[in-house]
Amino acid sequence: MNVQDILQETYMALLANKVRSGLTILGIVIGIASVIAMVSIGQGAQGAIQSSIEGLGSNLLTIIPGFIQPGRGIVSSGRGAAQTLKNEDIEVLKQVPGTVSVSPEFSRRFQITSTAGNNTNSTVIGVVPEYQSARNVSTAQGSFITDGQLRSLSRVAVLGPTVAEDLFGDTEPLGKTIRINKVNFKVIGILQTKGSAGFFNPDDTLFVPLTTMQKILAGVDYLSTISISVEDKDRMTEVQDEVTAALVAKHRVDPQSPDFSVVSQADILGTLTAVTTTFTIFLASIAGISLLVGGIGIMNMMLTTVTERTREIGLRKAIGAKSRHISIQFLAEAVMLTFLGGVAGIVLGWAISLAVSQFAGSTTKVSLQSIVLAFGVSAGIGIIFGYYPARRAASLNPIEALRYE
Repeated sequence: MNVQDILQETYMALLANKVRSGLTILGIVIGIASVIAMVSIGQGAQGAIQSSIEGLGSNLLTIIPGFIQPGRGIVSSGRGAAQTLKNEDIEVLKQVPGTVSVSPEFSRRFQITSTAGNNTNSTVIGVVPEYQSARNVSTAQGSFITDGQLRSLSRVAVLGPTVAEDLFGDTEPLGKTIRINKVNFKVIGILQTKGSAGFFNPDDTLFVPLTTMQKILAGVDYLSTISISVEDKDRMTEVQDEVTAALVAKHRVDPQSPDFSVVSQADILGTLTAVTTTFTIFLASIAGISLLVGGIGIMNMMLTTVTERTREIGLRKAIGAKSRHISIQFLAEAVMLTFLGGVAGIVLGWAISLAVSQFAGSTTKVSLQSIVLAFGVSAGIGIIFGYYPARRAASLNPIEALRYE
């Protein structure tokens, strides 16, 4: 019994009951399509998060007040831990080898109004000129904060595109006046659209000189964060250790529990990647249940087929067919069902992923690995769930099979 004979017999057997074969294949199609769609959504989310984190800045280190302990988040490590970053720390950090730019920042939410009568509640960040290079932002119109404006406590503001639209609509914002915490500011620039990056969206943010923010708007002498752009990506860990050592010496705190934390992009990305990977596995596992149901459907169909074709099996054995020929024949039918379902499922899963990306606005990514995995799983299901019916058919006694009514 050669391969051509097996394929021909399989084709004829499946066509003998088109409706039953079609419904059985449909179970596999739904299972494979669900797995591919769920994995593509998870991988797309992971890729989007990675792009967002990398878009925050080039080789970025972020210093935040408070000590991060594993599993406990940011906790206080002494009195005033939330106010431990000072302006004096900036000069110390600039001396660390390998740093390109150091950007101190202080942020707070304020109600903002415009001369057009519109208002919005948004985050106002006090920054220095180095913020542009550290955080990888650029202006679409006008200019960014300058050193002169920083020294003179100028009341000027750079708007994110979302804030500009909320306050002025279709009106040109440059040169207009806005009011922050009862203080008037002149709009000197509009940022280019960048998009959300996790919990931070620079488009929905407003920037003013750091000195103006600290002395006029907030009345504080400390910083919210300090961003450091590192010269070489390969030196991130080295610079992170040197920054930690420099600030530990400046603050005179215990190196094992400092009053600040230095977080790199790799740390953030690693945490978020672990979360999205777990999320992807969870989604794929749920979708995999439908594959299991499809496999049970194949076993049920094949057992029914064995029962219906008992006399045929007995006749084949009577004219010389061996048990392995019978087993191979029924196993081939099960594998063919899952093969056809796998191909259709891959196409449907790809189409679902494209539809989600197109209409839901979510990023999806169909990888070759997920397609190969889905195809391998479908073939495995055919073998696993088709093995028992095939063995049952092969073990039938030819005399009893011929007597079967």
